[in-house]
Amino acid sequence: MQIEPIATIRSDFEARFGTPRQPGLVPEARAEVVLTPPYAHPEALRGLEACTDIWLVFGFHAMPAGDWRPTVRPPRLGGNQRLGVFATRSPYRPNRLGLSLVRLEGRLSGPSVGLAISGQDLMDGTPVYDIKPYLPAIESRPAAIPPSGFEKTPDELPVTWETAARQSAMRHGASLVRLIEQTIAADPRPAYHRRRADERYGMILLGHEVRWRVRDETARVTGVFPRDPAREA
Repeated sequence: MQIEPIATIRSDFEARFGTPRQPGLVPEARAEVVLTPPYAHPEALRGLEACTDIWLVFGFHAMPAGDWRPTVRPPRLGGNQRLGVFATRSPYRPNRLGLSLVRLEGRLSGPSVGLAISGQDLMDGTPVYDIKPYLPAIESRPAAIPPSGFEKTPDELPVTWETAARQSAMRHGASLVRLIEQTIAADPRPAYHRRRADERYGMILLGHEVRWRVRDETARVTGVFPRDPAREA
């Protein structure tokens, strides 16, 4: 079977580093699911008006080409324990397909046909292969047991700010401040970095370069700078 994307994601997350590993970890994250021809038809979305949450079947488009891996080391487990790939959400899968449960904020207005979503874990440019409504009466199973190590939400990384960095972020609005805090609190660091005493990081969020460091298991935002496309070119 051959499949093709029905939509493309326009996301706050512009690079792999910083993109949450699971949906719901960064509630402030915003994105648009933009339907592409021949699927960009408003009638295809009829009935979603009352829906609050949807499933997205997507592709890990930023992963390098290569063979799939039968076992992986999930960051959630510290990166030092191997599990079968089908017991994880790892992107190193045979068909590079992912599944994400996101909050539906409404339909797009304007020339684009699609949906506005939040709490997402998808990079800008991610291809979407299908959209399905979340059905809590059928799909919510609070007593379900996941693989060992995945029973609880990961601990958050405490986040502090340097004054100048927070002031710079606030020029864009409080939403950027919240997005930065929630993204760093979700701890995007590679598992092997979490044993380091002092490390500096940079990521791209909502058109801004964000610089931060971790010392004594507390993150501190040290700089927030609007990106300069001309300089990058």
